[in-house]
Amino acid sequence: MTARLPVTRALAALVEKTTGHPCGIGELPRVEGKSGWEPASSPYTVLDSLPAEFGGPPLWDWHADAAWSYQITSVGERADQVEWLADRVRAGVVGRTDGHWAHDLIVPEARVIDRELTYDAAGEPSVSAAGAIVSYVQRVTITVTPA
Repeated sequence: MTARLPVTRALAALVEKTTGHPCGIGELPRVEGKSGWEPASSPYTVLDSLPAEFGGPPLWDWHADAAWSYQITSVGERADQVEWLADRVRAGVVGRTDGHWAHDLIVPEARVIDRELTYDAAGEPSVSAAGAIVSYVQRVTITVTPA
């Protein structure tokens, strides 16, 4: 079975590339600043791992497929800002052109065989109680097989 960490790192890199904004893995992303690594300013995304599904041979067999699920949260200061960022995430992760993925998702020692958007906030961003932070949630499943 393909390890999860390479898939997580590849997905975070794809989100950063296609949005042009930082993506943290499980936490607020950090960017290199004048005094070292500093919290990123908004907008940014956070990638969280969710429970996975498995198919094919038994899990002890390294040829088993794995469907790794993730939540990608777009964070910003305004609803239009996070919807724009979520649009970029959606286009980057599951967007297609001419019957092919619009952007490659390269995972070392694995082959991505499917990408699926399983949940989208549908234009209903969540606003914090203070009203200073707005977030938009999307969930995707990346299915991989050993290369």
